[in-house]
Amino acid sequence: MKKYLSAVCLIILIALIAFTLNHKPNHKTLLLNVAYDVIRDFYQDYNPWFLQQTGLQDQLSLSQSHGGASKQAIAVASGLPADVVTLTQSSDIDLLVHKGLVAADWQQQYPNNASPFGSVMVLLVKKGNPKHIQDWADLARPDVKVILPNPKTSANGRFAYLALLAYAQRHFADAPQQQQFLQQVLANVPILEAGARGATISFTQRQMGDVLIAPENEAMLASKALGDSFDVVYPSITLYTPVFVAEVVKNTQHNHTALYAQQYLQTLWSPAAQQLAAKHYFRPVDQQVAKQYQASFPAIEQLDANQTFGSWQQINAEHFADNGLFDRLYIAAQAEKTR
Repeated sequence: MKKYLSAVCLIILIALIAFTLNHKPNHKTLLLNVAYDVIRDFYQDYNPWFLQQTGLQDQLSLSQSHGGASKQAIAVASGLPADVVTLTQSSDIDLLVHKGLVAADWQQQYPNNASPFGSVMVLLVKKGNPKHIQDWADLARPDVKVILPNPKTSANGRFAYLALLAYAQRHFADAPQQQQFLQQVLANVPILEAGARGATISFTQRQMGDVLIAPENEAMLASKALGDSFDVVYPSITLYTPVFVAEVVKNTQHNHTALYAQQYLQTLWSPAAQQLAAKHYFRPVDQQVAKQYQASFPAIEQLDANQTFGSWQQINAEHFADNGLFDRLYIAAQAEKTR
């Protein structure tokens, strides 16, 4: 328990330091958006655009805190003074509901269950795809090293694991075979990074692994930024990864930022913001914008995590709780490697 509390305190301290460094003292109202790792590039463009569009440059200062989604949610629950949150798993925001920080009806406060856009899990490989990786099955081959975020700390890590499980359930008849497939993939994982951006850095900059499991927006950004080095592979099936937003009501009431927070979030559904999201390779929910950018988003069979595996409470209890299926498979995979 002491180790857990120390870890939480460290998360809050790091986030507060980042928050402090990201703005200069002034008389503007401060609005803090605590968000998951790989949406930072979108908000780096959205924030100045929002201030310019609303004319709030002289009144409002926008700051960001980024990290693994679940770690971010725990930090807010433990005292990080977020005005709004942007996370990829509804249960992380539900944690804040249980703490009395977010309204219970947060998904009814904005369109599309408070999800302005989303992504899908894809594979990023070296240029020319030298290992000929085409689908999830290739990740179980002994000659392939796989990079993904840690499902214990990263929502995108959980989506990566569940995408593998969805493939296994479709192609293997029973649970032991499915688990054997997952264990084979996990045996090929040399490192589990805390967040999706850390996993991307390990793959693209530290040259670790042969394939990265990543959300489409992150994989496409890496591919475009380093176009001579990487290609994106779309597997046969994948999971849709929604982006959720919510106002942290307890904090906005205390900070007198509620109206700013609501305007900041509501504007995400505007056509211009939807176009900006599409330019950052998020799949927009606005149908006209989606049609406009249709060529940017290949058709792929997308599964919904909750429709496929049950509620997040069920998923977390079965797979990601201490000594859950992920822990057991990962420990077995590491033990197998040492033999």
